[in-house]
Amino acid sequence: MRQWADDGPRIVVTGATGAVGRHVARRLGAPGRARLLVRDEAKAARLGLPDGVVTGDYRDRSRLAEVLAGADAVFVVTANPLRPEDDAGILAAAREQGVRRAVKLSWTAVADPDATDLIASWNRDSEALLRASGLEWTVLRMRSPMSNTLAWAPSIRAESVVRSLGGDAATACVDPRDVAEVAVRALTEPGHASRTYALSGPEELTPREQTRHLSEVLRRPLRFEELTAGQALARWRERLPEPLARALLDVAERRGGPGARHGGSDLEELLGRKPATYRQWAADHAADFA
Repeated sequence: MRQWADDGPRIVVTGATGAVGRHVARRLGAPGRARLLVRDEAKAARLGLPDGVVTGDYRDRSRLAEVLAGADAVFVVTANPLRPEDDAGILAAAREQGVRRAVKLSWTAVADPDATDLIASWNRDSEALLRASGLEWTVLRMRSPMSNTLAWAPSIRAESVVRSLGGDAATACVDPRDVAEVAVRALTEPGHASRTYALSGPEELTPREQTRHLSEVLRRPLRFEELTAGQALARWRERLPEPLARALLDVAERRGGPGARHGGSDLEELLGRKPATYRQWAADHAADFA
């Protein structure tokens, strides 16, 4: 394992191959500045992550202690609501190793009292663990990342079709690169302790509207096909455990309901500029859909 650099904050990035974590890793890329904790070393290599990749599992407390030893801050990203102990393990190891600061990636639905599905409840409980950890903490509540629409790429390439549930349900999806920029600031700069930030994109778009933007960026006609709830659930069941598939259906149905809450965003103020639009993100990722 590479030794820490002598200057600058020393940061552990968990979830370093994720939608946000990979961009945090690249922004911290100086040798010895970060340790990038991943489960899949081959995926990290495919993504071209900078030096500092280390492998490990959140359930392995001794490995967590080894990775976190000597760090000043940790970016906490967990991805499995069926493993709520992952957050507790990371925070306990960080505390034992003398880490001072933790920045947690969470979800905007936590602020909605009507959001009681498995995913929202897990994020809510994880935030509570962070605040009780004794570490200096910051919570980043992110709206759905624009990169979620990469799931449409296979059908776009093969059939020029986008299939999705909730075609008319709008959400202010956010560029993961903008979230990563805020995360790096919270990890490395003062002034973010005990703060919870809402990070949403600059415009509310429906899947139909996103499809139109993609069509214009790719310069080819795309067709949108609405999935029924049953069809969407069947697709999620193909790759996810039943509780997660059901939770995603709950999320989609709440987002499309008459009481859907969108709330404000702190992103523009934190960035000091306008956040990226979906069209800008799509243009930058056109090759993934072509």
